[in-house]
Amino acid sequence: MYDHELSRYGYQQQLSRQLRFRDLLAYGLVYMVPIAPMAIFGSVYATSGGMVALAYAIGVAALVFTAFSYAQMVRAFPMSGSVYNYAGRGISPPVGFLAGWVILLDYVLVPGLLYLVASVAMHATVPAVPVWVWLLGFVAVNTLVNSVGIRMTAMVTRVMLVGELVVLAVFLAVAGWALASGKGRFSWGAFYDADTFGWSVAAGAVSIAVLSFLGFDGISMLAEEAKGGSRQVGRAMAAVLVVAGVLFIAQTWLAATLVPDPAGLLADGDPSGTAFYDAAGVAGGSWLATVCAVATAIAWGLPNSMVAQVATSRLLYAMARDRQLPTFLARVSIRRSVPVNATLLTGVVSLALGLYMATRADGITVLSSLINFGAMVAFLVLHVTVVVHHLIRGRSGNWWAHLVMPAVGFAILAYVVVHANIAAQRVGLAWLGLGVLVLAGLYATGRRPTLSGLAPAGPQAGRRAVERV
Repeated sequence: MYDHELSRYGYQQQLSRQLRFRDLLAYGLVYMVPIAPMAIFGSVYATSGGMVALAYAIGVAALVFTAFSYAQMVRAFPMSGSVYNYAGRGISPPVGFLAGWVILLDYVLVPGLLYLVASVAMHATVPAVPVWVWLLGFVAVNTLVNSVGIRMTAMVTRVMLVGELVVLAVFLAVAGWALASGKGRFSWGAFYDADTFGWSVAAGAVSIAVLSFLGFDGISMLAEEAKGGSRQVGRAMAAVLVVAGVLFIAQTWLAATLVPDPAGLLADGDPSGTAFYDAAGVAGGSWLATVCAVATAIAWGLPNSMVAQVATSRLLYAMARDRQLPTFLARVSIRRSVPVNATLLTGVVSLALGLYMATRADGITVLSSLINFGAMVAFLVLHVTVVVHHLIRGRSGNWWAHLVMPAVGFAILAYVVVHANIAAQRVGLAWLGLGVLVLAGLYATGRRPTLSGLAPAGPQAGRRAVERV
């Protein structure tokens, strides 16, 4: 029914349209991880001066505008590739290439980070099993599931999502009871503290907290596999952002009221990454701390990494079928309707990256900063694309949707990017510079970036064959 959405742009429908709204919602929630703040709670708490719930609230506000811009562009260009396709078609192919290159910094690194965080946590829980063994196991399981087909991925992630929500419900219930019983310090300071508040402080905290929100945009990568087409994708992105935002704010506020040593956490940070679990221990004892820690590790290592691998492989597939990456990445399995080579390559790169970063004391911090920077820069390009495509080129009269909303979203994210980690800014800009060199190389070798069917044509116009295996 929705195959014409692709044929208008010269592509064949090769991926299998099997995902319903609930599948997209589950995919987005699993990618974002409802219990994601548990892993980085201490870092956000220290950076925000204790206003950890405020950091997540600002994150929701900022990304609501981004979700709105995604919805505008996925309706205009209902295909895999996300910002790569939107900028390439909404502005120009070279800009699209650079946008895809920037977001690759996010998508390619995300699975490696997730595997590393999960493996380190599981090693801390079961010291007899080395980090590299956990890494290998997580990568192998996820690559196998994703290679079977998108329905298998959707089924596994739904089961995992239920488990995460059960753990979160237990924490919220126990922590709420503990606070009511006088174990914590009831306070709204996690939302606002006049003595420490500053916009630069808030922006710095948001630049870390935004890691928990990365994933709602990954739903756009499934535009060619959604039964309801582009409108279904836009609805799912907005819904998952709001639901996850509420869950993030609730758990971080409760945890902030139960932190055993607030002054120490503010002064020394959270080098061990156990601040949330310490708060859970205050609420319910060591059993709750252990449950939260293990659940977080499994969530990051299996379902979260699984859907991250799916999103990354779809971006590689989209760029490869336009011959802007090696064409072997565009091969699709006939039996399973998945980009099998892109899926396998994502698994290999994630394993190598995780093993390398495991040897560095600052591996998790470095990866987190780089991923956040890449994602936010890509979001900035997205907002610009909405204005250029709809308002300037399309002469849209909807100023609210095609100017005000993207302009506000751009301004908020630009402020956060400016106050992001300096090292991440430098490496991110260096990665962008490398992308410019690669783009120049494409021009020099006669492979100027082009996209099929930039002007919508009939089903047979400009059709690009994608190799199937």
